Amino acid sequence: MDRPDRLVGWEAVGRVETEGGFCTGTLIATDIVLTAAHCLFDQNGAPIAAGEMRFRAGYHRGAAIAERGVTRWVAAAGYKDKGGTQLNAAMIANDVALLQLDQAIASSAADPFVLLGQTARDTPVSVVSYGAGREEVLSRERRCAVTRRYQEGILELDCDVTFGSSGAPVFARAGERLRILSVISAIGSGEDGSKRAFGMTLPTHVAVLKSRLARASARGANGTGARRIAPGERAGIGARFVRPKQ
Repeated sequence: MDRPDRLVGWEAVGRVETEGGFCTGTLIATDIVLTAAHCLFDQNGAPIAAGEMRFRAGYHRGAAIAERGVTRWVAAAGYKDKGGTQLNAAMIANDVALLQLDQAIASSAADPFVLLGQTARDTPVSVVSYGAGREEVLSRERRCAVTRRYQEGILELDCDVTFGSSGAPVFARAGERLRILSVISAIGSGEDGSKRAFGMTLPTHVAVLKSRLARASARGANGTGARRIAPGERAGIGARFVRPKQ
């Protein structure tokens, strides 16, 4: 999307920026951003303070439709990060986080996207992201597919993602509208050795995280919502994973 006019309809997708780099995030409410949990930890596995984050909706070559700070964030309780480049199956299945913005973004400027529930293998999907080498403009892969669903709640995709694409929304069509099916967590290889992207099922995670955000907001507290384990742990689903973060 190399011209600003091509962002029309996609303004709710933006960059989640920290001192260490950026990921892609998406508004799912006027003041809530959906992204990957691993984007919110540094290379040593330490949580990044909310005050060190910015969300830039509709980012395009240094400008944004709207820019906001982050007051707090929560990650799925099952996500555990100890740093390094490797992700395991348990991490990918729980690699979901929500950011609470310090001020809502009017839906007239950036209309939030809605989540989609379950969908079948081979369902056409698309991915919208800011990736390394094209980080100044939003890019869309118009058509790829869910190639495998794992019992752990992981989706395998043949979408061509790259570093910076972490947290990018995976869209599937519901009638005439695009809704968010998953977010990009990892790149790696499938059981047949082919390059794959990996995401997770979302509805339960997001419902729980919204509730936790609401409770944290009521307390005025900043939460990370993550616990830690040693790196290298993997579930035996026959795939290798690397976190796609710049």
